[in-house]
Amino acid sequence: MGVSVNMSAAIGTVCEAFLYGVYCTLFIISVVILIKHYRVSNRVIWVANCLLFMTSTAHFALVFNHFYITLDHAPFSEFGDETPALMGANLLSSVADLIGDLLLLYRCWFVWGNNFYVIILPLLTALGGFGCILPIPSLVLSIDPTSPIPPTAIVPLTIAGYVLPLCTNIMVTGLIAGRLWHISRVPIINEHGKPVILKIAAGGRPMMLIIESGALYMVTQLILVVLVAIQNPAEAVLSYTGTQIYGIASTLIIIRVGLGSSPERTLPTTSSHLIFWSES
Repeated sequence: MGVSVNMSAAIGTVCEAFLYGVYCTLFIISVVILIKHYRVSNRVIWVANCLLFMTSTAHFALVFNHFYITLDHAPFSEFGDETPALMGANLLSSVADLIGDLLLLYRCWFVWGNNFYVIILPLLTALGGFGCILPIPSLVLSIDPTSPIPPTAIVPLTIAGYVLPLCTNIMVTGLIAGRLWHISRVPIINEHGKPVILKIAAGGRPMMLIIESGALYMVTQLILVVLVAIQNPAEAVLSYTGTQIYGIASTLIIIRVGLGSSPERTLPTTSSHLIFWSES
């Protein structure tokens, strides 16, 4: 017997509550690191970090409010039914996804030496995916306002709204991971005038690539696309938790680079154009 939509939604709410607690902790840590390490001048990072946290907070507030109202006033059999508040939460999830994508694109832009051409295609797919998601709430209201999963008629549009950001994540993850791998092997001259190979900062190459390339972000998107495509009720779990995962993945990148643990921050000053942060 498969898991019902209502049970999936309930499990997703509980999981999101846990992940939101983790995200709050990481967000506070990131703020402390940005201030302590004097990364306060980069407005792009501050705005993205704060917007992502506020969006994720608003999403959790709407989901938790729905959980509270359902338990207090409605039977559990209606827990998974779509409501205007949940539609707003779904839209906020896509907004969080877009902000996270833009942060990854910004990261990719810096890692590739401020090369705008590298991020043109991923940027277009990210914006295209968000554009596909925007009309979905109104379409659901006109087709089946209480449908717990996307109505069949709009499944292709929904899939496109998730597939395009996934394409962005795959491209950006590959670009960042490839560039960081290359940087980690760049030969440099040490203080004794001898050629050496630049070593990766503490944390190890696999973990560094997973965190800084946004691989966690990409895997989450991939699983969500598969669940939406097969219209599996378990998509509700990832739909709720995914918003917090987007924030967590982005904040981990900010923390790691803010601490100066990123390999490109260990390059000589002649290669300072590769750093994630703008000090001006």
